[in-house]
Amino acid sequence: MEMRDLPVLASELKPRLNNAEESGEACHHSSPPPPFLGLIIISLNPSRFTSSSPQTPPTSSFGVSADENTTSDPHTPPQPATISVDRSGLYNPKEHSHEGTEKDSLLVRHLKSIIKFRGGPISVAEYREEVLTNPKAGFYINRDVFGAEGDFITSPEVSQMFGEMIGVWAMCLWEQMGQPTKVNLVELGPGRGTLMADLLWGTSKFSKFNESLHIRLVECSPTLKSIQRKNLKCVDGDSNTENADTETISSIAGTPVSWHPVLDEVPSGVPTIIITHEFFDALPVHQFQRTSSGWCEKMVDIAEDSSFRFILSPSPTPANLFLIRRFKWAAKEEVAKLDQIEVCLSAMKLTESIVKRIGSDGGGALVIDYGVKGLASHTLQAIRKHKFVQILNDPDSADLSAYVDFASIRHSAEHASDHVAVHGPITQSQFLGSLGINFRIEVLLQNCTDEQAESLQVGYWQLVGEGEAPSWEGPDDKVPMVHGNGFGEQEARHSSSF
Repeated sequence: MEMRDLPVLASELKPRLNNAEESGEACHHSSPPPPFLGLIIISLNPSRFTSSSPQTPPTSSFGVSADENTTSDPHTPPQPATISVDRSGLYNPKEHSHEGTEKDSLLVRHLKSIIKFRGGPISVAEYREEVLTNPKAGFYINRDVFGAEGDFITSPEVSQMFGEMIGVWAMCLWEQMGQPTKVNLVELGPGRGTLMADLLWGTSKFSKFNESLHIRLVECSPTLKSIQRKNLKCVDGDSNTENADTETISSIAGTPVSWHPVLDEVPSGVPTIIITHEFFDALPVHQFQRTSSGWCEKMVDIAEDSSFRFILSPSPTPANLFLIRRFKWAAKEEVAKLDQIEVCLSAMKLTESIVKRIGSDGGGALVIDYGVKGLASHTLQAIRKHKFVQILNDPDSADLSAYVDFASIRHSAEHASDHVAVHGPITQSQFLGSLGINFRIEVLLQNCTDEQAESLQVGYWQLVGEGEAPSWEGPDDKVPMVHGNGFGEQEARHSSSF
């Protein structure tokens, strides 16, 4: 029996540390609450059988502080909200400081040209989005950033058991949906494709489940698409088929695979199972800082020496509207103790899109990420070669990550539709334990060498943290499907592509 070589870096799966304070920041900030590796499950509410109807979001007054209230004449029709950004108080650097130098990278020159074209700074969210996903020079676009040789290690790279357990969850959901014959299995930001490959290996003996699947990977990086194709052992299907989506087949389980740049381009009309693993933490966040005049958005501008620096907007920006929405979901006491707050508009919008898809087509979603249960405060950090570095230095050479605001995801889902149920957040350890990872490792350890056993055990502890993952405590007839005939007999395997 052979087994895959498991790259393990213990420090990568410990709770992430706060990033060092950036030079030149406006004021002292309070420490954020400790993060945890947790997840949220979104599924169709069993008490609802119709798709969700469009809902009009509640109107709210505009302001820059958490408890500011405005009144209006109830007999006067509401007027469209307009927002203007007063840039007169911003520092206006010399004209030459916006010009890229010969030493500047393509991305740095691009960022400086944006600031010059706008005539002022850009938000931290826009800066981060350009750094990570710029089509020509984004950090994720032209490189493999995962694994021991990359910049960080994720759970699928630690052990095959992680992807196998996600497969168990997907099969359970498929069973609950009545075993539909066609299902879109969607992964957002699939990395190397390791999670999906392990999922397919783990469920390969359940032919009815695999025959129902169409794998749909939402990926924007050409480099990672190539790696995913290799790890999923994709081959060209029947060239005579009229359906272009079925031309690529994963030989692991004979499952069709398609790639899409965004979730909205994934075909609808069939039940959809959506998986996101450490995807939300890569979405751009807006940062706000408390000042004497209220909450001001942190922006990125250019200093006299042509380097990037943080400044504060002297007046409200469009993102303040979403700060107000986030405040409505938080207790005043929670807001009062913070000097800085992060709001991820992209996470709110993505959650709403996921919920609407599930509400109309049926299915469920699994969100796994590092995050906090309350407001996120000053968590944005840059990671290069497994070390924390300055956010604004060499922006095209480091990953930018921020803790996920689980409460915001939950409230956004509930706000988007009352036809779905939201569960969690719970810890990854609790989730994997309920699916039977303790029993899975026992089976694998019965048929492996001492060296393989050590790798399996190290991977297990990295996934569940300190102590043992909580075991199944339900009735015997509801034991997780990991105990089903065939699954427990699968051996650990080796593949040079992982």
